[in-house]
Amino acid sequence: MDTGDLVRLTKAGDRQAFVELTRRYQKKVFVLTYSFFRNTEDALDLVQETFLRLYERLDSFEEGRNFEAWLLQVAKNLCIDQYRRFRSRGRSQAADARVEDLPIPDERAGQGERSTEVRQALARCLDQLADRQRTIFLMRHVSEMGNDEIARVLNISTGTVKSLHFKAIRNLRALMAPYGECS
Repeated sequence: MDTGDLVRLTKAGDRQAFVELTRRYQKKVFVLTYSFFRNTEDALDLVQETFLRLYERLDSFEEGRNFEAWLLQVAKNLCIDQYRRFRSRGRSQAADARVEDLPIPDERAGQGERSTEVRQALARCLDQLADRQRTIFLMRHVSEMGNDEIARVLNISTGTVKSLHFKAIRNLRALMAPYGECS
């Protein structure tokens, strides 16, 4: 059964069709949510919230549109909202958790305090990037996704992914320059 049929059946109240939609798309939604927070628990909460929103708002989905792109946009919006809530509460551990896993070369191994300072500075600089730049940077460097995969998940062109990634790197270099860590 194709996705369009499942959407129509779900709109008509068929719970099995909804279960099948969830089964088909939960992994893709998880990859997207995990790329934001790099935390399985937060990602799973957002997957659940995404499918709850899907169920509540499926009537607003226009037949003929790309369902996967629509669903992933819902997930992305929820991630951005959650990220802003964390940031507005001063709860930067979500950002720190992602940044801790970034491969930051440090020729001065043994200077753990300095490495922690750099990671904290990077977390603050990532917060200053535009949402799309930050998303693509994290998907690329934390989730280790390729340009084509990111483009598919975000429903944008590969060229746009490359351009936004380039801008993210350029902006991070400028933001990190005062910390003396970027060349």
